[in-house]
Amino acid sequence: MGSPEILIVTILFYAVLGIFILGIVVFIRQYHKRKTAYLDSIERLDEEHKKELLETQIEIQSQTMKHIGREIHDNVGQKLTLAGLYAQQLLLERRVPEAIKEVNDIGEIINESLSDLRQLSRSLTNDTLESNSLFELIKKECESINQLKECKVNFKDTSELKVYSYQIKSILFRVTQEFLQNSIKHSNCKNIWIRLSVDGNFLSLSLNDDGKGFDIKKIENKGIGVKNMEKRTQMLGGEFVLVSQPNKGTSLIVKIPLQ
Repeated sequence: MGSPEILIVTILFYAVLGIFILGIVVFIRQYHKRKTAYLDSIERLDEEHKKELLETQIEIQSQTMKHIGREIHDNVGQKLTLAGLYAQQLLLERRVPEAIKEVNDIGEIINESLSDLRQLSRSLTNDTLESNSLFELIKKECESINQLKECKVNFKDTSELKVYSYQIKSILFRVTQEFLQNSIKHSNCKNIWIRLSVDGNFLSLSLNDDGKGFDIKKIENKGIGVKNMEKRTQMLGGEFVLVSQPNKGTSLIVKIPLQ
């Protein structure tokens, strides 16, 4: 075989080799693209599944609370009512004159317990979250805290946004309640600031107090309430940032993506 033939064979060999290598590179790239698309699909399905679980969990929780409320009203409430009437009857008929004061005290305790149970029953069975806007829910909660006169709660809503999602309203309202309760019980704060706003593509809830704060690093486990709120926020694709330092107060920012 002469030099020209060898040259042609060599060129063909390297051309075929180049095409082969190029084919491998293209195959690997396509493989990675398909793998990435597959993983993204799995992640999206996982997120959708988590959201469905959250919706189901909230719905079950709501129905369970309503069921408990009805049971309190229909069962326990009726029994306490009968017990109260029986105590009143004993007083009227003076069957036990030597224990009139004790029977009267028992009747008062029953009536107080019945009043508390009725209030609890109403709070469990009403549709406050569904019938009120997020602004109204938080405003009413702030007004209730301000009536205690233990600290001043300042609430501002600059979002100008109507939130229709039950899940979002539930999470942000429960976060607000949890923060207010913790601040009042543990921080010895004088002021609490709450702000609703739109931050880019997120609905942002900002909560701050001027209490004694705490060292987050020294707290191994967060409270159950805080953990639940953080988990629910993350399941909706949101952000949950809790910051606190000794003598510098505590702040919490929760961001939920606008859909």
